[in-house]
Amino acid sequence: MKKVIILCTLFISTFAFSQKEIKLDIADALVIRSLEFSYENYLTENSSFGVSALFNLTKQDVNFRYNENMMITPYYRHYFTTNKQWNFFGEGFVGINSGKKEMMKDSGVYDISYTDGALGIAVGTKYVATGGLIIDGYVGVGRNLFGSNSPVLVPRIGLNIGWRL
Repeated sequence: MKKVIILCTLFISTFAFSQKEIKLDIADALVIRSLEFSYENYLTENSSFGVSALFNLTKQDVNFRYNENMMITPYYRHYFTTNKQWNFFGEGFVGINSGKKEMMKDSGVYDISYTDGALGIAVGTKYVATGGLIIDGYVGVGRNLFGSNSPVLVPRIGLNIGWRL
């Protein structure tokens, strides 16, 4: 019964505050040829929950690329100020990632596929214009927890441009 009450409270509070944002990570799109879309929903004036989806469009054999081919990242943000235009935040996230990692064995180089889950933190800032335009930047790192073939660290870096609905 407690679980039902908690779920109902979260559901109602999600629609009561009703600030939602959709964003595109412009830095990932321009620098490393990947697409990352984000959706963020405010729970209160100082906290929000969101999810990001990263899709890497770069081929495996280029020199500079993320290891991850795909990453789904649910996150929770706490905003430290109540300024309506500029705000600083701390973020906790869980990143479910998959990709290929280059391995060397018996004088041969080959790619190994992996899927793993990372737990991490990030910090950032957000600007909200009066018309609804949003620009936010963040930097953080997570650690993969389960796989032995996956990279140890997962970066969380972005410069998002979006719109408040």
